[in-house]
Amino acid sequence: MIRLALPAAALALLGACAPKTPPELIPGVECNASKLDGLTGKMRSPEVEAEAKRLSGANVVRWLEPNAIVTMEFRADRLNLHLGTDGKIGSARCG
Repeated sequence: MIRLALPAAALALLGACAPKTPPELIPGVECNASKLDGLTGKMRSPEVEAEAKRLSGANVVRWLEPNAIVTMEFRADRLNLHLGTDGKIGSARCG
């Protein structure tokens, strides 16, 4: 009996560790960075972030400074704004 219970308990524990969908992820929301050329060269600010969200349709904005260490998971609703050493937006990509 213990031989059957132990593997079942292990599987239940592993299931609890499975990645969950982030609560902020909204089904059907996808980022489109093709409309953001006008933001290149702008400084980081709450107003620029709001405009980037509006133009791209992204739910989340991630500001990436030069040489920043970032996670590699893909999120269809996230906009990555890459900053140059001068603190201005150099490029924008979704994911």
